[in-house]
Amino acid sequence: MTPVIALSLIAISSLVTSFISGILGMAGGMILMGVLLALLPLPAAMMLHGISQLTANGWRALMLRQSIDWRVFRGYTIGAALALLAFTLLQFVASKPVALILMGLTPFVGLALPERFHLNVERRGQSFLCGLINTAIALVAGISGPILDLFFIRSKMGRHAVVATKATVQSLSHLMKIGYFGGILSASGGSVDPLLAVTVVVLGVVGTSLSKQVLERISDAAFRRWTRWTVMTLGTLYLASGILALL
Repeated sequence: MTPVIALSLIAISSLVTSFISGILGMAGGMILMGVLLALLPLPAAMMLHGISQLTANGWRALMLRQSIDWRVFRGYTIGAALALLAFTLLQFVASKPVALILMGLTPFVGLALPERFHLNVERRGQSFLCGLINTAIALVAGISGPILDLFFIRSKMGRHAVVATKATVQSLSHLMKIGYFGGILSASGGSVDPLLAVTVVVLGVVGTSLSKQVLERISDAAFRRWTRWTVMTLGTLYLASGILALL
């Protein structure tokens, strides 16, 4: 594949996935990661994914800043920081297939739990747990979509608050991922193409901006229905990917 074709595929993927995530607050990152892993070495793919998603989520959080739940963000930040510290100190490397399988099973298990055990980021202590688990999985597999979504799907937040708060905490996680994998990439003598980085940044902003018009038009009921189906679909894809990786 020529560099021009690869750049075109990454550019189109950045635009489309940022648009999808801007509507549902999810799914786009997983699709983009698949494209990047198919075209780039792992450390470079992780870095570029982090740059793209930090831009898209950061811009989304800025556009919807009045809807952010800062209490959830504070709890998430503490959990995320502890996860990053543990990975940095222990240099922990888990099996990616196992991580994918766990991520695939989590939505099904979480939605099947009795009411008193439901994951809900608005419940006491669960924003901390969300940050801890989500960041740990992101540092293992690069993405952690269904895990994060599971904490929000049963909350009472409106669609604007869900998308805005998820964008804020995801921005933090991607910033941490950039620092973590940036160190790994630097140590190996690798780098990220500046042209690719600028491309995903610009198109991430464009796709996110376009998505706001759709988010304004859908209802909270439709938003939750689409989110639930997307979570289950992504869980199935993660599970299948993990099983195939093991085989």
